[in-house]
Parts: sequence; structure tokens; C-alpha cells
Amino acid sequence: MAPRGKYFTIAILLAFVAFLAWTTLSAQKATCDVCMDYHGRRNCASASASSEEEALTSARNTACGPLAFGMNESIECGNTPPATRQCRTR
Repeated sequence: MAPRGKYFTIAILLAFVAFLAWTTLSAQKATCDVCMDYHGRRNCASASASSEEEALTSARNTACGPLAFGMNESIECGNTPPATRQCRTR
């Protein structure tokens, strides 16, 4: 491949990667950090989403992952209010 064609291909690939990063990050309007206490253990997680409610749910479920064993405990932990919660929107 000629050097000119090589640079053009690299430029197109970089533009595509930048576009993907921009579209992914621009959809994230809210970020939440939560800490969950469950069965005497604590775990913290953060998540971002298009709304605060979605970010909070995702962060809560992520924090409960290592704390809960089985579907019943996962549901119970996910329905427990977070010990700490900090959400911010853009």
C-alpha cells in the first residue's frame, strides 16, 4: 500500500474510533456512586446512564454482585436502599 493510502486509512480509522467514543460518552448524562451494605458486608460501585434512575439502578446492581449469592439474595440486595449514594448529572 502506498504511504498516502496508508495515512488515509489510518485517518479514517481514527475518525471512526473518535465517533464511537463520542456517541457512547455523550449518551451518559448521569453518574451515580453507591455503597451497599448487605449481610454485614459492604461494596461500592459507580455507573453512568442516560438518566439518574438508570445510573442508580445499575450502580446498585453492580455493588450487590459480589455481596449476594443466588437470585433471591441478588433481588433482596438490589431492593435495599444504598448505604451511601451520590449522583450527578451533566
